[in-house]
Amino acid sequence: MSTPTLIEFDDVVARFDPMLGLEVHVELSTNTKMFCGCPTEFGAEPNTQVCPTCLGMPGALPVVNRTAVESAIRIGLALNCSIAPWGRFARKNYFYPDMPKNFQTSQYDEPIAVDGWLDVELDDGTIVRVEIERAHMEEDTGKSLHVGGATGRIHGAEYSLLDYNRAGVPLIEIVTKMIPDTGARAPEVARAYVTQLRDLVKSLGVSDVRMDQGSMRCDVNLSLSPKGSGVLGTRSETKNVNSLRSVERAVRYEMSRHAGVLLDGGTVVQETRHFEEQSGSTRAGRIKETSEDYRYFPEPDLVPIAPTPEWVEELRGTLPELPWERRKRISAEWGLTAEELRDLVNAGALDLIEATVAAGAPAGEARSWWVAYLTQQANTAGVPLEELAITPAQVARVIELVTSGELNNKLARQVVDGVLAGEGSPDEVVESRGLKVVSDDGALIAAVDEALAAQPDVAEKIRGGKVAAAGAIVGAVMKATKGQADAKRVRELIIERCG
Repeated sequence: MSTPTLIEFDDVVARFDPMLGLEVHVELSTNTKMFCGCPTEFGAEPNTQVCPTCLGMPGALPVVNRTAVESAIRIGLALNCSIAPWGRFARKNYFYPDMPKNFQTSQYDEPIAVDGWLDVELDDGTIVRVEIERAHMEEDTGKSLHVGGATGRIHGAEYSLLDYNRAGVPLIEIVTKMIPDTGARAPEVARAYVTQLRDLVKSLGVSDVRMDQGSMRCDVNLSLSPKGSGVLGTRSETKNVNSLRSVERAVRYEMSRHAGVLLDGGTVVQETRHFEEQSGSTRAGRIKETSEDYRYFPEPDLVPIAPTPEWVEELRGTLPELPWERRKRISAEWGLTAEELRDLVNAGALDLIEATVAAGAPAGEARSWWVAYLTQQANTAGVPLEELAITPAQVARVIELVTSGELNNKLARQVVDGVLAGEGSPDEVVESRGLKVVSDDGALIAAVDEALAAQPDVAEKIRGGKVAAAGAIVGAVMKATKGQADAKRVRELIIERCG
């Protein structure tokens, strides 16, 4: 395979206009599959979540998952789409080993949602309207594991293993219209769109949109045309890009590769391509089929989908506050700058902080705990922040204990450590570890007198008016009480005892 000629990005955008289209597949977090009752739990033992229907056994008949249809309608509404009053499923015929029926049940010419849009905000505040062509329902394929070889692909592998657990999991495919006039910002637009779409779908509660687990995947369609010509070029489709950063990199690479082909006098091949994470490049897959190649025809074993206007409006009423509107509200309420808000979002802390505030904690304290100590613990454990074994309500309780004076910050961190270790609720950890602040004057006076007696020179300085020297005595008392003394009260008692 020859090494492709890559053109510098600035030269690409000086000579060509990119045309961008994105297809995003979203796995729905339903309890069962699209057309059968098999569970959809991620990570189960291979081929343990299958039945005759999702394995395509003769005589097994599908039944539509109502929750999946509801989720599809809600996604369509959130994307400002029109919901079709009537539509059918179709059979998309092709042979592939991880699709045991040899066809995929999908929607072809009668999708559930059409003609929508999503306004995407770029980092500098520029708004790009991305028009949605359709959002349609279908089922996912199984998963192939190619063993041996250098790339993990089928080429060069010694053998392949097939896991059909994912076959039949409900999918929504969201297809944009071609996005024109993006120029040098095409990679940024692609990333921003997928980011905003991910946030939107997550807010609906219909998918966990975990790109690292394949529950959200993006196909990048890209073509180039000579600058100002308006002639649509031949497109390539980079399949199953599974991170936001990779979406941006795939667009940038394909722009450079297409330009290299065209400037060398070649012809871009309409094909699927695979994105290579390590190199940031793409590799040829297969020649891209047209819709005729799939021999679509109506699925004879499923009745049409006909959502009533009343049902659609009922589902419209369940839509939450849009994520970007919510962020603007939170930013105003908490007094955050755009950069601070972006940092919270990128850290995965915004939802957790808001839930902690809802549980009664001040916004500043909640933010401090999640973006500082708890982020540090998540990094140490190597897990996402939201997977820490502590709830926003428990963090709010720790903050309440600090505010009331029952804990100081050092003790509060020990309480959090206990909760993370599975020792129970904050109150149970305080009780079992004996972590309450010592605020009884009798016990504190005894500790202060002992510390003053042990450091008479420091005591003499304090008596002489050097109040700053009290810090040494405070430190000694805190050490003697294992950090459980009320430091403010200790300082007051030191000044009192030294006259």
